[in-house]
Parts: sequence; C-alpha cells; structure tokens
Amino acid sequence: MKREQLVDTPAGEARVTWYEAARARGVLALGHGAGGGAGGGVQARDLVALADALPAHGVTVALVEQPWRVAGRKLATAPKTLDAGWTGLWPVLAKPGLPVVAGGRSAGARVACRTAGELGAAAVLALAFPLHPPGRPDKSRAEELLGAVAAVPVLGVQGGNDTFGRPAEFPAGHRPVEIPSADHGFAVPKRADLTQEAALTLLTETVASWLARLGYAKG
Repeated sequence: MKREQLVDTPAGEARVTWYEAARARGVLALGHGAGGGAGGGVQARDLVALADALPAHGVTVALVEQPWRVAGRKLATAPKTLDAGWTGLWPVLAKPGLPVVAGGRSAGARVACRTAGELGAAAVLALAFPLHPPGRPDKSRAEELLGAVAAVPVLGVQGGNDTFGRPAEFPAGHRPVEIPSADHGFAVPKRADLTQEAALTLLTETVASWLARLGYAKG
C-alpha cells in the first residue's frame, strides 16, 4: 500500500511516501540526493526500485523528500539544515514501532551517516555515497561514512563508474558492493555486459539479502 504524509520539521515541511509491507519486520527510510529537476528526488531509479521490491520481503519503505524539494527549490540546503529536516521527521519514521534503517542516495546517504548514531538507527544503507566531488579525491568525506560504521551496521552500494567515488577508492575493509559499469545514478551504458534491469535487480537483491541477515526482512 502506498500513501503520502506531510511532516513539519525545523527545516520546513517534508514529505514521506510510504510503501507498506503487509507484515513488516522493519522500515527502510531513504533520502534523496541534492540534484534538482524531474529526475532527482525520490524519483531516482535506485530509490524507486527499492520501494517497488522490498515490501514483498517484509520491509516497509519510506521515501523522504527534504523540505527544500517539497518547497520547489532547485538547490539543496546546507548540510546542517538537511540533518535538521531528517532528524525532525525521525519520530514519524519510528512511529510504526519497528527497527528503522536509515539510508539514502548521494547527499541522502551522507545525512543518514551523519545522524545514525544520534537517532538510534538500526543500520545505514549508503547508496552512491559521494566519497568526494568528481575529480577531487583530496576532498574526502570518508569520515562521515566511518563515523556511521563505528555506530551501526552499514551497507554501501556503489556504481563501478561513479565519478563521486569508485568502490576501490573507499577505505579498505569498508568498500561498497559494486554494481558493474553503473554511474552515480546507477545508470549503465547500453554497451555494458549488465543490462539496466539486471543492474537494479542486483541492487535490490543485495539490499534485501543484507536486511534479511540483520533480521529486518524475510529470509
């Protein structure tokens, strides 16, 4: 079942779109990236794929739109404001009384990592974590990821051709699962050995298996 819910936060009004499992074992809350336009937000292909696939595995998915997107602005707000929006709606995510796995793609993954310990997240799913700006490996954001790793279980999923950080660039022992040939948006070129459908299936099955191992999805 799908339903939408508007939530007041210190950063403004956010929107949660719920994809509810019939007998949920956990909630996976997913934030979007910092990009504007119709292709951004919770319409991103990886977020949509997870929202479609995981309820059948006993996982309720909550796609979270930050207040700046709900207000129709084109540019993301500062990290502290993003964190305030996410923190402000956390009680709504936790209200079903189930373990909540914090997650997101790109900027949303950074928010989940920065706030996981404070909010008591059960785990973190980092999709397309932007380890550094494209072409600037000296501007590493690894500390945000490692901070989450120190607090809770973390699964990273990264495109093999993600210019914001390829899997091999991540700290040893904390490298994400690779989706071969995929870019930052998990798009794969037509010439790739893996089709777009197969790439998204690999992503959703990887996440479902991880959640099942943690006890938050059907095995």
